[in-house]
Amino acid sequence: MASAQSFVSGFSLDLGPLKEPLGFIRVLEWVFTIFAFATTGGYSGTTHVSFRCPTQSPLDVKALFGYPFRLPAHPFKIPICNSSQFNTTYLQGDFSSSAEFFVCVGVFGFLYCTATLILYLGFQNVYRQTSRGPIIDLLMTAAFAFLWLVSSSAWGKGLTDVKWSTSPDHLAELYPHCEAGEFPFMGRLNASVIFGFLNLILWAGNCWFIYKETPFHKDSSQPTTVEEGGAPGPQPFP
Repeated sequence: MASAQSFVSGFSLDLGPLKEPLGFIRVLEWVFTIFAFATTGGYSGTTHVSFRCPTQSPLDVKALFGYPFRLPAHPFKIPICNSSQFNTTYLQGDFSSSAEFFVCVGVFGFLYCTATLILYLGFQNVYRQTSRGPIIDLLMTAAFAFLWLVSSSAWGKGLTDVKWSTSPDHLAELYPHCEAGEFPFMGRLNASVIFGFLNLILWAGNCWFIYKETPFHKDSSQPTTVEEGGAPGPQPFP
């Protein structure tokens, strides 16, 4: 109970850090991180093909798919020519690993941005009281920059494979009497990859401003006595 009271009493809201690059860039990271995982998670699309059997009227078939892009989990039925029956088939390819990794990095990045913004705006004195806070912040930010690089690259490749596996042109080559129909709209997924690499730029660039808060930058920026006063003059004899 006492620790909770001391925690609340130590909170002091100060919006000043938002005017500095350290806080302003963190807000941008918070926003772009939300855009990154929100445009990927919850996505659903539909690809269309048309079957034109010689003795039957044309039939449009829809194949549904969505996040996390385990395509074989979405069956769809295609007609059997010269028969009234349908055959159940599946889209091919499991690209869930890259998609889920990308969303996971985004969610954890969002949580870290939220925590550090609370620290910047409410506990600025605690953050700068010792060198431990900026150093940990620098290491975590650099780690997230690396994760954004890996996850965005992996998801970019995964999205390319998803587009190929769900392309009506590709499906039309797999089944007889099948023609390509309407392509699925993937502008939202294209935006997710762009947001991923924008996050890479933001998190990597923010490392410099966090580095300036650490003692490593402050120590290196302090000139020595010789540099301040120039070359020492001759020493007098005792």
